[in-house]
Amino acid sequence: MTEAEIAKTIKDILAADFDVDPEAIKPETNLFTDLDLDSIDAVDLVVRLQQKTGKKVAPAEFKKIRTFGDVVAAVSKLVNG
Repeated sequence: MTEAEIAKTIKDILAADFDVDPEAIKPETNLFTDLDLDSIDAVDLVVRLQQKTGKKVAPAEFKKIRTFGDVVAAVSKLVNG
């Protein structure tokens, strides 16, 4: 998957599951302060990403994620090696 495909997939998940406007999401958008996600939302996002990619996201890796760009980079690293 390309980073653009990954970004679209994540935006789709955020829009469908968390009522986030995909047009408002930029690489620097903070998941917690800008999108108002909480820790339970973050876990739900990880579960959805695992379902989409078939890959397990390491909890230690996901704890470092703060922005939408961080999510895209982490998923890209996960699926593309």
